[in-house]
This record gives sequence, structure tokens and C-alpha cells, in this order.
Amino acid sequence: MGTIEQFNKYVMRSYGRYDLVMDKGDGRRAEDENGKEYIDFGSGIGTNSLGYCNEDWVNAICEQARKLQHTSNYYYTKVQADFAKALCETAGYIDMFFGNSGAEANECAIKIARKYSFDKYSKGRHNIITLVNSFHGRTLCTLSATGQDVFHNYFFPFVEGFINVEANNIDDLRAKLDDTVCAVMFEYIQGEGGVCPLDKEFVDEIFRLCDEKDVLTIADEVQTGVGRTGKFLAGDHFGHKTDLTTLAKGLAGGVPIGVCLSGEKCANVLTPGTHGSTFGGNPICCAGGLAVLNKINSEGFLAEVAEKGEYIREKLLKIPEVKSVSGMGLMIGVELKTKSAADVVRAALDKGLLLLTAKTKVRLLPPLTITYEEIDKGLTILEELLR
Repeated sequence: MGTIEQFNKYVMRSYGRYDLVMDKGDGRRAEDENGKEYIDFGSGIGTNSLGYCNEDWVNAICEQARKLQHTSNYYYTKVQADFAKALCETAGYIDMFFGNSGAEANECAIKIARKYSFDKYSKGRHNIITLVNSFHGRTLCTLSATGQDVFHNYFFPFVEGFINVEANNIDDLRAKLDDTVCAVMFEYIQGEGGVCPLDKEFVDEIFRLCDEKDVLTIADEVQTGVGRTGKFLAGDHFGHKTDLTTLAKGLAGGVPIGVCLSGEKCANVLTPGTHGSTFGGNPICCAGGLAVLNKINSEGFLAEVAEKGEYIREKLLKIPEVKSVSGMGLMIGVELKTKSAADVVRAALDKGLLLLTAKTKVRLLPPLTITYEEIDKGLTILEELLR
């Protein structure tokens, strides 16, 4: 029995998988079980931020695994304390809660927002505004928060207390941000929704209204954070700092982590017994996170991410089949004129290139460490397919 047949026999088929069995990776290249190599423009949906098996990252993970792989959160560990300090200082926040995924980080932010409002205003102020076309996770609560009808099926009843506002529609925001709302939750760039950035004027109005009404702001930076856009947080491009920010994906370089960062308003909202996670803040994941932060905080690193992103955009816009390019840094959406993005991604596998889709667009989320030589090789393959 081959790997795919064995896998499908024993694993629930909740994913539409390609017929590709990954075996190993090095740098920005992956290799399947037959020895075929692929240039990776997807990085595990933005998770392998330093590529495959970065030496410093591997050493940090292995050293921690030999020392202590897990302990209960009833106790402290130095690696968790070191990572928390480094992350708060890098992101500009007061404290954080550790989980294991972006959905968990968003669940935590939702709980904090509702408890903040309950502590201050009592019941009746629990609604959270999210945006049409948003994506916040696969749990029942984060699916309920997600502003896409395609996800609102099968799992009824969904969690109440979420109001959808049309992205970039200031009038809709003003009409729905009433006295029942405790928070506005949004992605600066809607990733799964098609790599669609918000207008700065709309973001400015979110912060103005929320400040006026003592409503919390929550940035879901699960995909946009950790240097993906050329700054550590996408919010830095917009000149704002939300009360709560969630991170996951690329934060620990490929091992499970999710973090909810809190500003001053919410720093003491969670009290003992109000939230928890068995694996949150796992020592191995924190060691991986420290290795990622050390790389991202090195001199000139984020500037290079921005430069590489601009280089890719310029190249893409010269391809006749490309209608438009969206996103920031190394988070890129490619709108095509005539071809199907799904067909292009599938065809790219045969040519040795890993791509993603985002609705009708081809999506690029290459490792932040990708070289210009690798960019050129990948874009050459993509251009050939688009011709």
C-alpha cells in the first residue's frame, strides 16, 4: 500500500489534498518521496517563515527537546519567559496568552473582549463586529466570527454575538457600531478572502469610533504578522496599535503556536481560572519562536522582505496574463485575466513549484528567507504556465 492510500485509509478526508507526498526540505526547497524538488512559494501557508530546517532554528529546537519538552502551566520555564519578553518588546505589547493555533489565539481575544466589557459595563455589551470576507478560524466560535457565508453551514447552531460589516464601508461600520458592541475584529489584509488590504481611511475610522465608545480593537495578524508584510505587524503600515493582536503561523517557524497579545487596556482582564491551554507556551515551540525572532530582528531583515516583495510585484505585472497584484511584502495575491488559479496551482506542481490559492487568485507566501535566485526560478516557472 502506497503512502497516499494508507493515509486516506486511516485519516479523515477533511482536506482536498494534492497527490504529493512531502519527504524533506532544506532552505526554500522541498523534496517529495520520489526525490523530486520543489521551490516553495507557499511555506506551509506562511508557517515556515525561515524555510525548511533553518540551522539556527533546528539547533534551538533540538537543544530544548533534549532539555525539557513539556511541563504543566502550573509551573514556570525560562524559555517561555524569554520568548514572552522578546515578543512583547518586538511587537510593542504588555503581555500575552499562549495557545497552539490562530483559531485559539482568536478565541482568546474574543473571550478577553467580552470579559473586559462585562467587568466594566456588565451584561448586554457582548457583540463583536467582524468584516464580510474575513476568516478567523475553524472552531465553532471563530467560524461564527468569520464573515463568509460559505463557512456558515452544517454545524448549526453557530455562536451568537457577531455582526458583519462590509469591509471599507465606513457608513456600514458607523450604523452597526452601537452600544451592544464590545470589540471590532479585523484583518488588515484579508488573506483567505483573496489577499485584500483594508483602506487606511476605513482603518482610521475603526480606531476613531472605538476610542470614542470604549470599544476594543482586535487585529487578527495570524497570516499578516511576524514580518510577512515587511514590518513585524501589518498594523505598523497603518500607524495603529490594536488593543489585542493575535499571531500564529510563522511565529515559531513550523511548530504549533498561537499568541494573543494585549495592550494596557486588557493586560489584567484574564484572571486565574478564566482561560487555559495544556500545550500553550510549550518549551519547544517557544525555543523555535526565539530563533524566528532573532532572525527577524536582525539588521536589515524586514527591509529585505519588503524589497523582495516589491521585486516580485514588478516581475508579475510584466506577465500579460496577470490582471492585478495585491498584498504587502511577501504576502501576494495574483489576479489572472483568463486562467483558473486552481488549475495554475495544480499545474505548477508538475513543474516543481508550490503555490497557493486565495479564492480566485494565485497566492504567494514564500519563506521570508527566500533568495532572489529562488524567486527568479519560481517566477520563470509561473510565467511559463501563464503563457
